[in-house]
Amino acid sequence: MLELKKSLDAKGHCVLEMPSGTGKTISLLSLIVSYMKYNPATVGKLIYCSRTLPEIEKVLAELKNLMKYYDRVAKEPHKIVGLALSSRKNLCIHPTVSKEKDGKIVDGRCHSLTASYIRARHLNDQSIPICNFYDSFDLDGREFPLQPGIYNLDDLKKLGQDMGWCPYFLARQAVVHANIVVYSYHYLLDPKIAQIVSKEISKNTVVVFDEAHNIDNVCIDSMSVRINRRVLDKCSTNLQVLEKTIDKAKEQDTKKLKEEYYRLVEGLKDATVARETDIVLANPILPDEILQEAIPGSIRNAEHFVFFLKKLVEYLKMRLRVQHVVQESPAGFLKDIYGKICIDRKPLRFCAERLSCLIKTLEIPDISDLSPLVLMSHFATLISTYTKGFTVIIEPFDEKSPTVSNPILHLACLDSSIAIKPVFDRFQTVVITSGTLSPLDMYPKILDFHPTLMSSFTMTLARQCLLPMIVSKGNDQVAISSKYETREDIAVIRNYGSLLIEMASIVPDGMVCFFTSYLYMDNVVASWYDQGIIDQLLKYKLLFIETQDSAETSLALFSYIKACENGRGAVLLSVARGKVSEGVDFDHHLGRAVLMFGIPYVYTQSKILRARLEYLRDQFQIKENDFLTFDAMRHAAQCVGRVIRGKTDYGIMVFADKRFSRTEKKGKLPKWIQEHLRGSFCNLSVEEATQIAKKWLKQMAQPFSRDDQLGVSLLTLEQLQNEDFQKKIFSRAQQL
Repeated sequence: MLELKKSLDAKGHCVLEMPSGTGKTISLLSLIVSYMKYNPATVGKLIYCSRTLPEIEKVLAELKNLMKYYDRVAKEPHKIVGLALSSRKNLCIHPTVSKEKDGKIVDGRCHSLTASYIRARHLNDQSIPICNFYDSFDLDGREFPLQPGIYNLDDLKKLGQDMGWCPYFLARQAVVHANIVVYSYHYLLDPKIAQIVSKEISKNTVVVFDEAHNIDNVCIDSMSVRINRRVLDKCSTNLQVLEKTIDKAKEQDTKKLKEEYYRLVEGLKDATVARETDIVLANPILPDEILQEAIPGSIRNAEHFVFFLKKLVEYLKMRLRVQHVVQESPAGFLKDIYGKICIDRKPLRFCAERLSCLIKTLEIPDISDLSPLVLMSHFATLISTYTKGFTVIIEPFDEKSPTVSNPILHLACLDSSIAIKPVFDRFQTVVITSGTLSPLDMYPKILDFHPTLMSSFTMTLARQCLLPMIVSKGNDQVAISSKYETREDIAVIRNYGSLLIEMASIVPDGMVCFFTSYLYMDNVVASWYDQGIIDQLLKYKLLFIETQDSAETSLALFSYIKACENGRGAVLLSVARGKVSEGVDFDHHLGRAVLMFGIPYVYTQSKILRARLEYLRDQFQIKENDFLTFDAMRHAAQCVGRVIRGKTDYGIMVFADKRFSRTEKKGKLPKWIQEHLRGSFCNLSVEEATQIAKKWLKQMAQPFSRDDQLGVSLLTLEQLQNEDFQKKIFSRAQQL
């Protein structure tokens, strides 16, 4: 953790690659929390970002253990407030709203019960429903800050139930004052959410992005928009509803619309001052200057603005009538829209903000139905704001069903640095960490920042508990590879099947196999059925297969775990970049071997990917092949990394493709895998790999206790305080 300390001292950003399952989370938390305690003026807050809900819960569990340790050692209660923040769907305790499954519906229903104008109407008419939890929090809860402690989502919900307060708004308010906040990447990287949730966080904050190997894709997704015919048809329906609501408002109270008009003449700063429950839509763009300007005269009047949106919808419908793929720059798109329907760039830029103001003025209770219109307003604002780093692609059909006409308009963000730049500029230290970040120098390029420090760590082990092997040929000496030219070859598919059967016959408990795509997996499994390989496999273990349906995959995963638990053993066939490869840990008996069938290159015929590769080449001088190889190898490493979740765990990593033996591929694997990948473990046949694995598994089956680790991979407090040991550790750190 010396490198992290150096970054905190230098108030700079860092990239740290740490092996999976070796206490990465607790190491980061313990050092940063200690630094906060001893240097409160330098570091005031820790924001810990993770990708999924289970990972957020794990971080809070580690944090609770750390605080218990502090209490025990210091012999006085700690004064740290740490909490998780998630969506309304995960925190709502309202008896009916909390039963909804869709997050957008929960948001819409919450708004319809908590908006200031709804509550004002409730004062005059008690039959109008409101949320009593929010009302109670608004009356009493704001006065009471959270007591010191670590609050996960269940703790917040329990506190909400006990006090009668809304846990979501309680957490939202506490974010500003808490010492440690754990939430999803999107709360910082998606401008639409970050402006609402994270805008008041101070500069002297340390931000940690954990499991950040895919952070560039998260940045790009948060700034991209996808529109199809269905969305535009819903937009037309939304506009009819808005028209009727405006007519109704004019009949009942014209004063409201006039007030809004004058407010917009003055400028957007005042128009956006609203209560927390009224913040319906945040701006999808980053520049703050937009708020200093007045909204253009052509869209200030509510009726004019609706007419403007109708013209825009009709234009987009016209653009979707294509027979072939169209690609153009935002500047070209804006020129075309001006030439065809005389819509200028400036009113488009204010589209999202103007729609937000109109929804507030009209006091529309449930905004979940307006999400297509909101999406279109985000598209208009983004395309008119950014001329660089974006492209417009119109495809006549979806890639998944190329024979069915379903035109889609993509506004694709090509530059991941656009979304993350404000985070680097605003906070003094940003830590990007994961178990699979190699090669490290790619991230500063694609995220366009200058780290003070980059480091890749290895594992200190008392025994060699991971066995990486590269299998490049079958027993018949036919080279195995998933490359396009050979993937239909029966001999290659047979050799993959032979490798699976041989491994299943010697590996105990669970095995996980990863294919490069769902299509490839389906073809291989169908061929294995014909060759009788599946029947042979079932003699050793049960077989479960991941599908594109998340409910089916969850059931397969549950059954796989059950088969491993009861000793029957199982094989799980899954796909790189799928659900299993990212969010599921196969610790101990759940994963004793991982087989990577082929190199998981991304689908290179995608027009969006081609545009991004071109942009990376022109802007950052990153060669196309370098980026594709980097992307494939980080996903391969992520897949095989699922097998090892701690120093007491053990597992086999099989890279089944002859191309893994090449130096440019092998050199892009994480350092902690490379150090165990000896020359004798490369370019193996199926039989050679089986014999090595058999011998290694015998060694792993020997008794292994905590005492065997002491002084090597596990240190006691006495050893840490011993000067000789400290010198030994320091010299080891210097060597690394």
